[in-house]
Amino acid sequence: QLQLVESGGGLVQPGGSLRLSCAASGFTLDYYAVGWFRQAPGKEREWVSCISSGAGTTNDADSVKGRFTISRDNAKNTVYLHMNSLKPDDTALYYCATDPDTVQAIGAIQAYDYWGQGTQNTVSS
Repeated sequence: QLQLVESGGGLVQPGGSLRLSCAASGFTLDYYAVGWFRQAPGKEREWVSCISSGAGTTNDADSVKGRFTISRDNAKNTVYLHMNSLKPDDTALYYCATDPDTVQAIGAIQAYDYWGQGTQNTVSS
């Protein structure tokens, strides 16, 4: 059974850093693209970052470009989202997602059918 579990969220001050993890079980995550998305209270879910299968390509939303980095650790079957220079606007529930039919780094919700349960990231002083 294909399953994703996010972790690493928490409370951090503005300007701080966090690393989110997306661990896969039941399949080899490196075979598929993975996207990170977030949803703040009262707002729609939005794309943050994505990585292609084999980590050949990454894409980041303009709002996080230069601050967030997505990466893979195939030995751990995990994808990470490294978040630096965090702002209060980055406060949201963060989700990772994947799909066996998606290998390119696509920043669109409809490209992914398998989602984790989310991990909360709060940026506040």
